[in-house]
Amino acid sequence: MIAVTKADRRAAYAVTEHAYGSDTPYVPPMWRDFDRMLDPARNPFVTEGHGRLELFVAWRDGRPLGRIVASIHDASNVRHGTSRAQFGLFDCIDDPIVAGALLAAAEDWARAAGMNEIAGNFNLTAMQQAGVLTGGFEQQPYTDMVYGPPHVPALLEAHGYQPFFPMTTFETDLTELDPTVLLGAAQQAVLADPDFDWKPIDRSDFKARLADARAVLNDGFLDNPMFVPVSEGEYLFQAGDMMWVVDRRISCVLHHRGRPVGVILVIPDLNPLVKASGGRMGLRFIWELLKARIRPRRAVLIYQSVVRDMHGRGLNGAMLFKVTSALKAAGYDRLGTTWIADVNAASLRQMEKLGARPLHRLHLFAKPLRTTPADITVA
Repeated sequence: MIAVTKADRRAAYAVTEHAYGSDTPYVPPMWRDFDRMLDPARNPFVTEGHGRLELFVAWRDGRPLGRIVASIHDASNVRHGTSRAQFGLFDCIDDPIVAGALLAAAEDWARAAGMNEIAGNFNLTAMQQAGVLTGGFEQQPYTDMVYGPPHVPALLEAHGYQPFFPMTTFETDLTELDPTVLLGAAQQAVLADPDFDWKPIDRSDFKARLADARAVLNDGFLDNPMFVPVSEGEYLFQAGDMMWVVDRRISCVLHHRGRPVGVILVIPDLNPLVKASGGRMGLRFIWELLKARIRPRRAVLIYQSVVRDMHGRGLNGAMLFKVTSALKAAGYDRLGTTWIADVNAASLRQMEKLGARPLHRLHLFAKPLRTTPADITVA
């Protein structure tokens, strides 16, 4: 007998321990981050009126064996003319009954709100993870990369979901990279132009650089599929804690005559120490963090963006040259890059220049909502 309950964040956090065990590349989020992200009273996604969410947990014999977050991004539906609900953080054991109960609960919630489609994984906003892993299951994810075992996409398809919007994550072997391969005439002109000012992201002016980074993100990504500009509150909610792990050598904001026009946001990969500490803040986490700072090895490119009126002028390549040169000088030997959609030809060309290899394959999954609710009781 499967029971489905709502809003139990501690039970939801425990699901992956029961469902996946320890011998898996899956890395749990930090409990503190998971708890606040799914708290409607704290997340600006809800408190600022951008959207709504509901958390469901599936139980059997007193054990939480699956979870899913259903959400509606009202601002996205208005901007893109859709009537779509989203699901995220869909994790469960390899059991079609458990998966069916969770998906039915999310679908019924979405249908009751008047939606005609549900799609995911979207972990709420553009500042969070997206996609369902469909390839590269043996590869260890970096920070901010989705991971799930092969049975997750199989369960979605078994319940009527179809894949769309393919994406890829990448990994670059920095020991084999000569950053000068990124330089052509346009990139060299940017590097030589005194009107461009390269600013590190560090603790001394952290909030100002984050404001720059958000402005460039919102402008540069504005025409991207499904993108919704991120508010100041949402951005700080997601990125504010980055101050404690940022390495000022490996990220930058690019100004042109005083205006922020480019950003490349790279942080040390925290997944090895998060996995070692079980996602809990404590002495083990602090010890692992200190070790990682002494001998950094893996970093992850969270995103890079250039404002639209500066596209085609070589800024992306110049920023990548700066950052990869700094990574190599600091001792990093691997750079992961979070998802790039197949439709993003410009970013895929940058990966090709870097000599990056595909790491994971991802897709979004969608399903039209039928008119009648499922026969499932939610406590």
